[in-house]
Amino acid sequence: MLSVEDSLALLKRGVDELLIEADLTERLKSGRPLRIKAGFDPTAPDLHLGHTVLINKLKHFQDLGHHVMFLIGDFTGMIGDPTGKNATRPPLSREQILVNAKTYQEQIFKILDPQKTEICFNSTWFEPMGAAGMIKLAALHTVARMLERDDFSKRYRGGQPIAIHEFLYPLCQGYDSVAMKADVELGGTDQKFNLLVGRELQKHYGQLPQCVLMMPLLEGLDGVNKMSKSLGNYIGIAESPTEIFGKVMSVSDELMWRYFELLSFEPIGKIAAMRLSVEEGANPRDIKFELAKELVNRFHGGSRAGDDAMREFIARFQRSEIPDNMPEVAVAAGSMAAILKQAGLVSSTSEALRMIDGGGVRVDGEKVGDRNARLSVGTCVVLQVGKRKFARVVVG
Repeated sequence: MLSVEDSLALLKRGVDELLIEADLTERLKSGRPLRIKAGFDPTAPDLHLGHTVLINKLKHFQDLGHHVMFLIGDFTGMIGDPTGKNATRPPLSREQILVNAKTYQEQIFKILDPQKTEICFNSTWFEPMGAAGMIKLAALHTVARMLERDDFSKRYRGGQPIAIHEFLYPLCQGYDSVAMKADVELGGTDQKFNLLVGRELQKHYGQLPQCVLMMPLLEGLDGVNKMSKSLGNYIGIAESPTEIFGKVMSVSDELMWRYFELLSFEPIGKIAAMRLSVEEGANPRDIKFELAKELVNRFHGGSRAGDDAMREFIARFQRSEIPDNMPEVAVAAGSMAAILKQAGLVSSTSEALRMIDGGGVRVDGEKVGDRNARLSVGTCVVLQVGKRKFARVVVG
């Protein structure tokens, strides 16, 4: 058993903001298992590493003996979370939600212990509530308070429409905490408004307000935007071992440490020692190998998956004689020929097309045979022209 101080240090690892630390400390001192909540709307069938930042923190709580509640927002998913959106988000159909929810359950148990995880669906309490109950809930918050939320405020000032049902989303998320009697709710930094609504509603219903633990949003492979399937800069946890390994290896050396902090379960001291070794001259590629192997092993079971993926990666890149060090170039999305020119790997578009037609262009070691190939925003790849020209390209 860890002390309260050591437990708190583990729980604060990688955390952006904790409200209120003194309250969480007191609850940890009580010795009772805390009720830990994190909610996910099943808006897509697959989870990516950005989602696992929260799930990893749930595991920290679980390893400390607390009661983890993974909430699938099958009801709120039909509203559509407007957080961070500059337009009304289309709601999902009930059928889409159920299909996606099933895959979520399968994927989270690659991290969490299924025997110690309670899966909740918020339709359980919202469907019996009915219209009258929803009206009573809506009466607990004002339009003025809703417009304090940054994305609503910006849309209102900009004359962009805000549908009435979007105001219900923060209230529903907050009421989830009441129904689940949450001691702690986890969320991304973009969820702060919704998380605080939960605290206010719990006070109204006579409960102790939950502590709020906010995790940073993980940058995607482009190193700029948050990881997102829509931007194509993501690493899906259901992807093949070679895909996961290769994508992790494409992460910049600087961003690698951010991934270690938020995704790795290695002790902080060990990560600090690895960082020091790089500062003293160790090859960052070798350190990145360790991160890539850890993530492959986590999502594909056992230690062999990571080792096998590493051997395949090394063999593929050695065949292409790709150097360890190469320039990193930011380019705009577009055709392969245009990107090769932007990256300074060719002098003209016509030269790029000739090189593609002649089999002289490779992306991450794979030959490009289509002169109409394109790279989208969020892509981070190694481009090779001929035998000696290389660049790590980030498409913004």
